[in-house]
Amino acid sequence: MRIAQIYSHLNGHEFLLVHKPKQWAEINTVIEAIDAEGCRTKATKEARKMGKFADGMLYSPIEMNKCFKTALSSLEWHEDRYSYYVTDDARLIRRTLGMEAAEQRKEIEEAGHRAIGSYNQTDFVKDRVAVEVQFGKYSFVAYDLFVKHMAFYVGDKIDVGIEILPMKSLQDHMSSGVAYYEGELSNLVRQGRGVPAVPLILIGIEP
Repeated sequence: MRIAQIYSHLNGHEFLLVHKPKQWAEINTVIEAIDAEGCRTKATKEARKMGKFADGMLYSPIEMNKCFKTALSSLEWHEDRYSYYVTDDARLIRRTLGMEAAEQRKEIEEAGHRAIGSYNQTDFVKDRVAVEVQFGKYSFVAYDLFVKHMAFYVGDKIDVGIEILPMKSLQDHMSSGVAYYEGELSNLVRQGRGVPAVPLILIGIEP
């Protein structure tokens, strides 16, 4: 695979180049090492895609995810979880953002509200950099960008989040409904320069 496009939101890319060059180099190495053709193992059952490709085979999100997991894990990128508490009062939520989970719970309960435990989980974190490899549906990317990365950033567990997506040229050779770089870039830019308020890097890959 190769990196075809990069979009830096709130100077996420620039931050990595200056402060985390080793992590950025590792991500590049992992992407370049993915054998795209080795992941072309999914036989399509979609009528509109049958006969469109010579061998009838599509790139498998499951196989690509396995390759990324193996490669990133070998470089000690690991799963992490950010736990926190929510409640029914918006002002109380704002006041407790950034607190440790135990402190949040105490503050909420002392205010007379129910503290409800919740968490966000990300697959790959290393040295305050989070990576999500997304070959799923469109809604999953929005959750990553506006909830997952944001939660880890507000919780002071990361400094930047990275989202790896297929370019449209790759997505054309995958099952219908998979999110792609160009579409998610448009969705992100449409929100304005400061939203979401977390440094991000969108990476578009292709064979």
